[in-house]
Amino acid sequence: MSEKIPNQFEDKESRKLEKIALARELHESNEQFPFPGIHNDVYEKIKMEETEYPGFATPIDELVARCTQEGIKVVLGKNPESGNVFILPAGSDDIENDSLFPRQLLLDAVTSEALQKLIELDTK
Repeated sequence: MSEKIPNQFEDKESRKLEKIALARELHESNEQFPFPGIHNDVYEKIKMEETEYPGFATPIDELVARCTQEGIKVVLGKNPESGNVFILPAGSDDIENDSLFPRQLLLDAVTSEALQKLIELDTK
């Protein structure tokens, strides 16, 4: 009866470690995926930010067009253990200007089970 019940912190840390491991696997495989699109509210928020801060990053319409044309890939941030995972157009390595977060992608249109799992882990 001395089984330890996991607390919220342990669950969150466990999901983070799982997300990092999955992202590392997808990144190292160099796999490219079809772009499923992004949530409308995400698109609208980024459009609004572009108006406030022009030239700060690749315009969202250009980024969406590149992702659609090139496909997407999973990239880890400079410090992978932090859990920062990014989605970039397949032909880009520019995390600063060309990145989206996995949680911003439309889950229903994702064809890869591994990418679906990454999105789910990034959403929680």
